[in-house]
Amino acid sequence: RNVLYFPIVAALLVGGVISEDRLHGTSALYFSRPINRFDYVMMKYLSVAIIQAMIVLLTLFLYYFAEIVSMGRGWAWIIDTFPLFLAAFAGGTLLIITYTSIGLGLSSVSKGKFFPGIGLIAIVLGSKTLAIIVSQLFDREILYLLSPYDCLAHVGQALIGTEPTYDQYSWTWSLASLVAMNALSLYVLSSRVSSMEVTRE
Repeated sequence: RNVLYFPIVAALLVGGVISEDRLHGTSALYFSRPINRFDYVMMKYLSVAIIQAMIVLLTLFLYYFAEIVSMGRGWAWIIDTFPLFLAAFAGGTLLIITYTSIGLGLSSVSKGKFFPGIGLIAIVLGSKTLAIIVSQLFDREILYLLSPYDCLAHVGQALIGTEPTYDQYSWTWSLASLVAMNALSLYVLSSRVSSMEVTRE
């Protein structure tokens, strides 16, 4: 689901969140109220992140709860697996933050729904495809650090404690890459929102 479903969901959510405001001048309505630009960004960010959390984290919780109820799991099983559930929850939260940041960063530089949605899918799936090609041809995994999907997968494997599928570098490099991706996306988002005029652009 992380490969295809979640990026598409994020793309559908972020498509016109900010770009439509830029296109139709809705920002003038927002900024004419006692709403500053930080409040505007947080409102947009949380609206997208909460919907993604309902899809990602709520389904994770329901799956875990259904396993307990349907299989009649006892307290011993719950105690053993709850740390794994928390690790998966943390990985899902990181996924939500990353996809929301990249998507809103793209939405803030566009004036339509098409570019942010397609751009997010292209970044997630395109970077993964390119990294796979380079890895297969040259036996080098360094380009995986430019792939949000692979960085999330690598960090998730480390959190859960499974055998990593990326053995040429540490998971901390993937975490640092995710931090850099989020920082760059948030910088683009904040700079674009700060340049939005009170009147229609």
